[in-house]
Amino acid sequence: MAPYHISPWQDEGLEIKQAVLVPLRGDFFCLPFGGGREPDGREHPGHGETASSRWSFAGVATQAGVTTLTLTLETKIRPGKVTKRLMLAEGHNAVYSEHQIEGFAGRTTPGHHATLRLPEQDGALRLATSAFVYGSTRPGKVAERQRFASGAEIRDLRHVPLGAKPGAEADMTSLPARTGSVDLMAIYKRPASEPAWMTAVNRQDGYVWFSLKDAAVLPGTVFWFENRGTLESPWNGRNRCLGLEDVCWYFDQSYDPNPVTRLGIPTAMEIGGARPVSIRYIQGAVRAPAGFDVVEKIEFAPAAITLVSASGQRVRVPVRHEFLKSGSLA
Repeated sequence: MAPYHISPWQDEGLEIKQAVLVPLRGDFFCLPFGGGREPDGREHPGHGETASSRWSFAGVATQAGVTTLTLTLETKIRPGKVTKRLMLAEGHNAVYSEHQIEGFAGRTTPGHHATLRLPEQDGALRLATSAFVYGSTRPGKVAERQRFASGAEIRDLRHVPLGAKPGAEADMTSLPARTGSVDLMAIYKRPASEPAWMTAVNRQDGYVWFSLKDAAVLPGTVFWFENRGTLESPWNGRNRCLGLEDVCWYFDQSYDPNPVTRLGIPTAMEIGGARPVSIRYIQGAVRAPAGFDVVEKIEFAPAAITLVSASGQRVRVPVRHEFLKSGSLA
């Protein structure tokens, strides 16, 4: 299984001005997500210093079947410290991550930037998600070759408005599609008793990728769909990937009243108090049996989940989803 995207310019030695594009691959932590200018005037690189800076090694330790890699980063634009812990539990096809933020005082927009590899066959990647209460395509223009209508409300991933003509829609549960396009949208969830989830079934290669989160911390999921639609260097019309990015963010309006905050869902987080803020996240992948089409639901049990397909097949996966609340893998 190889669910994550690796940008095609990794070994080409190109001069790349946008720092975040240099290591574009896999998943990375963003603080602030999106980067750019904050309301107080401070300017961040794309997706923040955490996305493209060199982290310091703090150690590797194994205890009770859990191996933890610890890295640290001292941020400069907004003074603070981020401690990254990446954890592997014996027998689990999952990566458990925790980012502990100290300092960095004020409101900000944290997020993860998981970037998946798209199969070559159209429609071979099938997406599904836990219930969401609001979704929107990006207000304004994303790129020259975008296909989505601007600022259109989304109620169903199967019916995302396109800008070509009235009534035209994209099915964002079935990818890839629309070669030569770049699009951006986001959906938002309310906290629930169980983790919020996102799944991608790669029917061409026979596996399911999944992510689990606490929607009280990261209520949004951004869909960044890049299907050979950016022609400038280093993209050169060859990058094909899907970002499924769990965030606390809303396009260019994260710090202002917006359609999401009017629903009582935050799009920025206040940090920098006496206690560090921890953001926990789980990503994993598991082999899928033949005929496993698309995830219909996830059933949660102690230290395990069961992926249930629309075709009725069931795949049980050892996952300590309780970690999202407790911070413990014991």
